[in-house]
Amino acid sequence: MNSDQHIWRLWAKSIHRWGVQEWVAALLDAAGPLNLLGAQIVYIGQPALKHLFPEQQVTALAEMLEDTTYTREFVSMLREVASSESV
Repeated sequence: MNSDQHIWRLWAKSIHRWGVQEWVAALLDAAGPLNLLGAQIVYIGQPALKHLFPEQQVTALAEMLEDTTYTREFVSMLREVASSESV
């Protein structure tokens, strides 16, 4: 189990509130290997991003994008939050 899953759950709930959970899940699924490029962009932008977002969340985003297993877990969490809140 990933130690950042509590952060992922917060993201999933926020994304669901915005109503874009299926869009985000589909984008992460379709991006596949491009997620690794996204992770590298987050790592490069980390000095600037930590002024906008908590550093732990920026790191969690980069790590989630970098590891395909984590990306799949987050996509599952997005869909899980969406289905549990629609019931």
